[in-house]
Amino acid sequence: MKNLSQILNELTGTLGKENVIFSPEELIVYEADGFTMNKALPEAVVFPRDTNEVQKIVKILAENEIPFVPRGAGTGLSGGCLTPEGGIIIALAKLNKILKVEPKNRIAVVQCGVVNAHLSREVEEFSLCFAPDPSSQFVCTIGGNVAENAGGPHTLKYGVTTNHILGLKVILPNGELVELGSEFEEDEGLDLVGTFVGSEGTFGIVTEITCKLTPLPSYYKTFLTFFKTVEDGTNTVAEIIASGVIPAALEMLDSHVLSALESAFNLNIPKSAKSILIIELDGFEEGVEAEAKIVKQCCEKNNAESYRFAETPQERLKLWTARKKAFGALGRATPNYYTQDGVVPRSKLPEMLNKIYAIGEKFDLKIANIFHAGDGNLHPAILFDARNSEQTRRAEKASEEILKACINFGGSISGEHGIGLEKQNLMGLLYTQNDLEVMKNLKEVFNPKNLCNPSKIFPTNKGCIELSVKQRSGYV
Repeated sequence: MKNLSQILNELTGTLGKENVIFSPEELIVYEADGFTMNKALPEAVVFPRDTNEVQKIVKILAENEIPFVPRGAGTGLSGGCLTPEGGIIIALAKLNKILKVEPKNRIAVVQCGVVNAHLSREVEEFSLCFAPDPSSQFVCTIGGNVAENAGGPHTLKYGVTTNHILGLKVILPNGELVELGSEFEEDEGLDLVGTFVGSEGTFGIVTEITCKLTPLPSYYKTFLTFFKTVEDGTNTVAEIIASGVIPAALEMLDSHVLSALESAFNLNIPKSAKSILIIELDGFEEGVEAEAKIVKQCCEKNNAESYRFAETPQERLKLWTARKKAFGALGRATPNYYTQDGVVPRSKLPEMLNKIYAIGEKFDLKIANIFHAGDGNLHPAILFDARNSEQTRRAEKASEEILKACINFGGSISGEHGIGLEKQNLMGLLYTQNDLEVMKNLKEVFNPKNLCNPSKIFPTNKGCIELSVKQRSGYV
C-alpha cells in the first residue's frame, strides 16, 4: 500500500493541486461541523467536481484502506462529517449543478452539493418547491439533507427528506457506481433509496439525487399566537392536532429565545409573552379560512393572550426569516450554545419542557427552546461559554440528561440531526444489542471495511474516541 504522501500526490494528479489541501492552517476549517463540541483535524481535504472524480478518489482511498468522510456544507449538528480516526474528507460543495428540471413530471435531478433553497428558487417559476426546509436551508446541501433525512418546520404536513427522494446515484465504499430508484414514484423492488436516506454517509457517497417537487399552495395563513405560560402553548399544540387540523407548520419558541428575536427582528412581541406559536395553514382559501377558525378556538381555549396574522407575503417572509435565524439570534445572548434534537410524543411536551427547565436549574444553565412542536421534535439550546471548561462539562451533562429524558417519555434521541459522533454512545439506551447488530450487519453489506465515514452512529469498542477528540480540541 502507498503511504499518505504518495496518495496525496496521486490525488493531486487526478484533481489538480487547487483541489487538494493538507496544510494545518487550511484544514482547521474542516475540524468541525455545526456541532462544535467535538473537533478532529482531517489529514487532507479533496474537492471533486463530478461523480467521476468522486469515484476515482474513493477507488484510490479504498485500495489503500484510507478512511474517508463525505462533507456537504458542514451545517450538520452531530459531528457527522468529522474524522476522529484520521483520514480524508471528500468535500462535495463543487458538485453544485441542477442537472435537470421537469415541471410536468414534478422532478428535478441535482448534484449533491446543490443548496436546498437554490432548488426551490429555481423551480418557483413553475409554482413548485423542494418541500424539506431545514432552518439552514439557505446554506445546507440536498446531499446533506439526504444523509441526515432532514426535516424542517413544514415536516408536519409535508414529511421529511425521504418522502421527496425518488432516485440516487451512489459511489459505494469500494468505488463501485450504483443507481438506485428511478424517476417514477411507484418503483418496484426493495426500497434501497429509503435505506440510503438517513444513513449518514455510512453506506456510500450520494453524488446525484432525483428529487420529487411539490406544488406551491395557492393560499397561506400564517400567524403568531402569544401565551403567558409555556404550558398553555404546549397544550394548544395537542389541542390543534386533536381537532383534526394538520397545519403546514406548528413551531414553538419560549421566552429565552423571544428577547433575542425581538432584538434582532423587531417583531413587537409582548413583554408578557412566555411562549409563542408560529402556525401556518395552507391550501385553498376557503378550506384554510375554515381551519383558521378552528385553530383560533383552540388557542383561545388555552388562554392565548393575543395573536397576529401575517397580512402580506413580506410579513410572512419576515416571520419565517426570524424563525429560521432564531438560533443565530441566540448569539446575542451567549458566547456558545449546544443544540439538541430529541423527540417526544406531543402529549408529553408539557412534562418534557418542565423537565428541560429542571435540568437547566440542576446544572445552573439557561436552556432556550425553539422547536417543531407539531411533531414533538425538540431543539433545546443550552447556553454556555466554551472558554469555561467546567461550564462546558455541565452543558454536556445537561444535554445527556435531556436525551435520556426523551427516551423515558417514550421518544427518541434524534428527530432530524442524526446520531453522528455525538449520540452514538446513547444508542444502547434506545435499542437492544440485537437491534444494533442487525443495523451493523446492514451497514457491512455496503461498507464491509468500515472505510466510509467510520466511527459514526454505533457505539464503539475502540476506546473513548469522543474524549480524545475533545482533548485535541482543548475542551477537556
